[in-house]
Amino acid sequence: MLRIALVTAVILLVPLVAMQFTREVNWTLGDFVVAGGLLMGTGLLFDLAVRKIRTQKARLITIGAIALGFLFVWTELAVGIVGSPFAGS
Repeated sequence: MLRIALVTAVILLVPLVAMQFTREVNWTLGDFVVAGGLLMGTGLLFDLAVRKIRTQKARLITIGAIALGFLFVWTELAVGIVGSPFAGS
């Protein structure tokens, strides 16, 4: 779990550093919290799938489904594909 938290923190450093050099990246604390939760949750689900699922095929299908779910939620929050109340602009 510590490794997942460290990877999440390193990924979140990218927009934090970018905010220091450009006005194009303008994340709020809420953006960092949501992104951190999504990244951490996805990492924990990946770890659970790798540890608990025995067959390679089932593991790959599960990890693929988790990755697609992550990408869908991230995209919905960023640009609003399906028009949820949480969609970005």
